[in-house]
Amino acid sequence: MTIRLLIADDQEMVRSAFRMILASQPDMEVVAEAADGVTAVEEARRLRPDVCLLDIRMPELDGLEATRLLAGGDVPDPLNVLIATTFDLDEYVYRALRNGACGFLLKDGSPALLAEAVRAAAAGTSLISPSITVRLLRHMAPDADARPVTAAAPAAQRLVEPLTQRELDVVGRVARGRTNEELAAELHVSLSTIKTHLASIQRKLTARNRVEIAAWAWENGLCAGG
Repeated sequence: MTIRLLIADDQEMVRSAFRMILASQPDMEVVAEAADGVTAVEEARRLRPDVCLLDIRMPELDGLEATRLLAGGDVPDPLNVLIATTFDLDEYVYRALRNGACGFLLKDGSPALLAEAVRAAAAGTSLISPSITVRLLRHMAPDADARPVTAAAPAAQRLVEPLTQRELDVVGRVARGRTNEELAAELHVSLSTIKTHLASIQRKLTARNRVEIAAWAWENGLCAGG
């Protein structure tokens, strides 16, 4: 399946570089570009691409607010938003994730990482730049490492059904940035079993993606060590 992309950045050189990298991928197609946040939101709503790749600092409307309009908690049919920026600032990462972004990527990353990040955002299968997102999520619960992962841990208000102990094991590792393959290896189960667990967890948490699962885990002290 072809991943349809929107690229939004106020620098034409950056847009051209991203377009060249992503359009060369056999499973990707750039369907729109935008030089400002307002145009990005309008085009995203009109075309509904699989992934919106947004810069943060853009005229008219910044990428963080554009993310909220496209993927925020009050958006009935949210889009997948991936933030790509030069600025590794906790405030930006926090707002991006809180506004519904699937992940956060630095522009100085390799072309291979960019393509991987886009595929992950489209599939919702992994956190992007775990070293960044995990560091930021940890700030939400600074004492989380001292709290054990147990079924009796505090639950978020949106938890509609208790998680099993095995699901809590998965949640804790997702919050540490583990991929599906790493989860399967660490828990000694098959990849299909991990996918089943993740589907159940998303349903019980009413979470839309792994970022929301990870945020819930850090907020509630459900983070496995390591």
